[in-house]
Amino acid sequence: MGALGDPELLGRPVAVMTVVVAGLGVSGRAARTVLVERGARVVTVDARDPAADHVDAASLVAAGSLDDADLVVVSPGWRPTDPLLVQASERGIPVWSEVELAWQLRVPRRSTDGAERGPAPWLAVTGTNGKTTTVGMLEQILLAAGEHASAVGNVGTPVVLAATDPDLDVLVVELSSFQLHFTHSMAAEAAAVLNVADDHLDWHGSREAYEDAKGRVFANAVRACIYNAADPVTERLVRDAEVADGAVAVGFTVGAPGLGFVGVVDGVLVDRGFTPDRRTHASELATVADLARLAGPDGTVPAHVVSDALASAALALAHGATPSAVRTGLRAYEPGAHRIQTVARVGDVAYVDDSKATNAHAAAASLAGFAPGTVVWIAGGLAKGATFDELVRTVRDRLRAVVLIGVDQVPLRDALGRHAPEVPVVATDPGDTGTVMIRAVRRAEQLARPGDTVLLAPACASMDQFRSYAERGESFAAAARDLTAPGR
Repeated sequence: MGALGDPELLGRPVAVMTVVVAGLGVSGRAARTVLVERGARVVTVDARDPAADHVDAASLVAAGSLDDADLVVVSPGWRPTDPLLVQASERGIPVWSEVELAWQLRVPRRSTDGAERGPAPWLAVTGTNGKTTTVGMLEQILLAAGEHASAVGNVGTPVVLAATDPDLDVLVVELSSFQLHFTHSMAAEAAAVLNVADDHLDWHGSREAYEDAKGRVFANAVRACIYNAADPVTERLVRDAEVADGAVAVGFTVGAPGLGFVGVVDGVLVDRGFTPDRRTHASELATVADLARLAGPDGTVPAHVVSDALASAALALAHGATPSAVRTGLRAYEPGAHRIQTVARVGDVAYVDDSKATNAHAAAASLAGFAPGTVVWIAGGLAKGATFDELVRTVRDRLRAVVLIGVDQVPLRDALGRHAPEVPVVATDPGDTGTVMIRAVRRAEQLARPGDTVLLAPACASMDQFRSYAERGESFAAAARDLTAPGR
């Protein structure tokens, strides 16, 4: 990497390079901005963007314009099978994610005393579920430790903007499997894989390819690889990773931790992975009571929330944070919207928004936090090639009834028919997108009994009927609150 004023990519100054930026979403626009600021000639490819300098990908391929390209930077969502990326690979043109570009262009941290400081270390988090909660908790822990830290990546600021900000002390980087697929040289100070369950298999092509993408986060890790003791895939990914000499593997568990783990003993989060006397003692980090504001309607903190707290604590300890900073940070953390959020109460029925549960694994974790037979479950959307048999087998005892939304209702309906035939299932007509959530909530109201919870945990993506999971959650909350309107 060159100095800030004369950066290099692939051994050449950026200012003499031609870079194709494929996709002009948030990360693509950030990549374009940083590259242009450094003098690169940038060609952007996104037919949906009104920018004057973009071209159609098919036209670019047909015209052979990649002959002039030195690098392709691809936004999340572009599949490896896209003709533009296939042609780039065939021509030997590197294809990077915005994350890889960020790693290559990161700058030294600003010093107030004249001492040289290298680039900000990265604490990287991936997993099928829990990423955003974990990076949010970790950001708060680092802030409590006095670090100028920022949660970036798949949430918040694009990584390339953060990596080129000399005022940040440490980056908390949330990474999707899409981003990791095209990331090649990142060496996180510490990295975590929270869990791996079927998701985005239509994009990756197979479960094995999806797991391999997740495992990339451990490559070259400097100090620690954090894995989930309850998920053997994450442990295998650690075993298979090529890491720096001296890097350690530390597991997290919601049970009592053995040597080399963080875990829970009598409601206390404890560390036996980093504390100096870990062979004989556990260091107290926080308590489950410190997470009480993250509890569900019944007052219980879900196990997956405790797991996220433990993973964030382990990453912070790997960076050098103290146990007191862990406790302070976890107490300060406030969850984002649409994550097991009680949005209304109608009589003795709670309405809970977990629209962020966009796959079966997340929905199972959400449903597990409720008492048997008390949930009217609103589910469905875009299945993304997933099946739901295991999910339904796991959660059928929690269900009072199910209200299906979305265009991909058949996989869920069939799984419910096979594994929970006794549970009433009501389907909403997907044709009228504008009122789908109003209709679903009103049907759920009719099915719920006092003490029940109407839970939106769709197990599917939202883009069939909504712009995002956030809009889906907001529509649910609005429909639930309307149930309390005077004169209804």
